[in-house]
Amino acid sequence: MRTLSATRYVTPLREGGSLPAIVEAEDDGLYVMKFRGAGQGEKALIAELVSGEVARALGLPVPELVFLELDAAIGRAEPHDEIRDLLNASVGLNLGLDYLPGSVTFDPAVGPPLDAKQASEVVWFDALVTNVDRTARNPNLLLWHRALWLIDHGASLYFHHASGDVVAASKSPFAPIRSHVLLPWATELEAADARLQTALPRERLEAIAAMIPAAWLKDGAAPDEQRATYVRFLERRLEASSVFLEEALRARAQLV
Repeated sequence: MRTLSATRYVTPLREGGSLPAIVEAEDDGLYVMKFRGAGQGEKALIAELVSGEVARALGLPVPELVFLELDAAIGRAEPHDEIRDLLNASVGLNLGLDYLPGSVTFDPAVGPPLDAKQASEVVWFDALVTNVDRTARNPNLLLWHRALWLIDHGASLYFHHASGDVVAASKSPFAPIRSHVLLPWATELEAADARLQTALPRERLEAIAAMIPAAWLKDGAAPDEQRATYVRFLERRLEASSVFLEEALRARAQLV
């Protein structure tokens, strides 16, 4: 993954606790920046990074992720108090997603028609990473050049906010899948499970976890030990994919 320096704060994207923003970086590109000083802090960035790279490994469309270094000087030049506080609290390493200019939020009522294979794979992926934030109210899907793109995975992997047994958490059927915006189109869930369940070997999971910066791992254990926890969760989750597959099939049956 590339590491870039943010050079200019352009504009906030929306109101809310996390206040993501469009920033310009040293390569003159624009990125959607997720701040370590916002909301759930570094754990939201870890979820964004790990889930985004898992999606990419599965062949799902995710904007490029980059590390963004934020200098204290950018915050000093910001006149808006709340934004300035956020920038000051986020000095150091943050996360950015490639900005997709002209993209629009996916609206299931407007279309275009969805491919059953892709819809099924997205539903399966979100069940794998326990992403609670892909609903009709907040789909976190963009249409760009007539293609669907997955964004905003900071609410996934929520096991890391609790202190319970990781293995037990990995066996959750994930009941929130019933609210997934793409569930009505996910008619090939069993085929998606057969195709994707073996697409993430341990070596790939370890490579993804190794991307997590030590500066974001603040739970007390050694960074490598914490990275191994994410590998263990996802590995066990894949082994138990039949559990969340059955839950998704049950939820979809209730829709139709």
